[in-house]
Amino acid sequence: MSTLTPGGSPCRPEPYVLALAPLRECAPFVSAAKALLRTPFDAMREQYAAAVRAGLVERSLLASAHFERKLGALERTALGPWARRV
Repeated sequence: MSTLTPGGSPCRPEPYVLALAPLRECAPFVSAAKALLRTPFDAMREQYAAAVRAGLVERSLLASAHFERKLGALERTALGPWARRV
């Protein structure tokens, strides 16, 4: 893998460019894996919202914040570094 200088002569790429190349190739897979792992937590959030809309759970900002705090803690515990950061 070589690059061309503005004059058109080949030059050796910097070592960090070679090290990052495999990471760029894996980026779509990592993104898909994160989305797949987060799906159950998104489903729980959707179920909570549906329960609030149906009147099964009281419509309260405090209750919603409490639910999100508990679910966020569960997500961070289960997924570790793959969990969302806010």
